[in-house]
Amino acid sequence: MKYKLIALDIDGTLINSSHQLTENVKQSIQKAKQKGVKVVLCTGRPLKGVESFLEELNLKEEGDYAATFNGALVQDTFSKSPISHLTLKYDDLVELYNLSEEIGSRSHFYDTKTLYTFNKEVSDYTVLEAHLTGIHLNITTLEEVPKDISMSKFMMIDHPEILDECIKKIPEKYYEKYTIVRSTPFFLEFLNPEANKGSGISLLAKELGLSKDEIICVGDAGNDKHMIEYAGLGVAMGNATDEIKEIADYITLSNNEDGVAHVINKFILEDR
Repeated sequence: MKYKLIALDIDGTLINSSHQLTENVKQSIQKAKQKGVKVVLCTGRPLKGVESFLEELNLKEEGDYAATFNGALVQDTFSKSPISHLTLKYDDLVELYNLSEEIGSRSHFYDTKTLYTFNKEVSDYTVLEAHLTGIHLNITTLEEVPKDISMSKFMMIDHPEILDECIKKIPEKYYEKYTIVRSTPFFLEFLNPEANKGSGISLLAKELGLSKDEIICVGDAGNDKHMIEYAGLGVAMGNATDEIKEIADYITLSNNEDGVAHVINKFILEDR
């Protein structure tokens, strides 16, 4: 099978535990690109949070794409034109904020360019998110949020043991109304019900005229589940959660062992 697109999660997949891109991974991505394979970063981060990786990997040329906010926003990285943007509205923000207060979790949320929180004592996890993504943090109130906000995602954030207990208290109806994914032990993300990494890559595939059999998706955490299930070849990192390893077609090396380079070398660069 000739694969024509590889979608890569970033945290825990593309980059190592020191948040670095290794030389082996960079070289394998360049070789895949030279072979005409589309390399697409598919992440929970906003676009601004992936800019440095797009630059470093030379993925901002004509015909390059990225899927951000867990697939809610898919766009051309050269022209910045969106292929699709599936958002939440102000009423969703009110409902999800009230839910987070009710079950005892702190929270923050995004439009396309800004990270917002209502917590005057800003959570360390919000600070971490702003630092990792390089995106502007705005401490605000519900009354100050524009009623026409297009919210890319809402996140419940807390220490893993607190979040574990909060998740048990979420009524089933919310799972029917939203896409809910746990991207790290301390982040639970709420998206438009049509939005997930699988649907984002599927929409891009349609745009490019590709079948899912021509696509590899690589990830390590709960928010990668949809795209790993969707792909012709779904790959779990060696450091992936058990849930992701169970649904994957192939398990590669960990993110500290250049697992992405291993996948590209084995399934794209080697003659098959």
